[in-house]
Amino acid sequence: MESGFKDKQKKSYHLMRMSYDITISIILLGMAVIMLFADKLNIEQLATPDNDLFRYFFGGLCLLYGSFRLYRGLKRDY
Repeated sequence: MESGFKDKQKKSYHLMRMSYDITISIILLGMAVIMLFADKLNIEQLATPDNDLFRYFFGGLCLLYGSFRLYRGLKRDY
């Protein structure tokens, strides 16, 4: 009987972890798109020439980490 509870608890943890990873990856990938394409999206607060290096660097990091979180969420190996 305790084994059934532990299995249910483990399955619940995996589902929660997968949904968390996918949600965070969507947020990070959205941030990456906003940072990398701020010029084309006409976001004037981000598209200033004095912060282009930071914007591309941060957008690249968000893209890499968001992709990793999406892969980990879809792989489901916890």
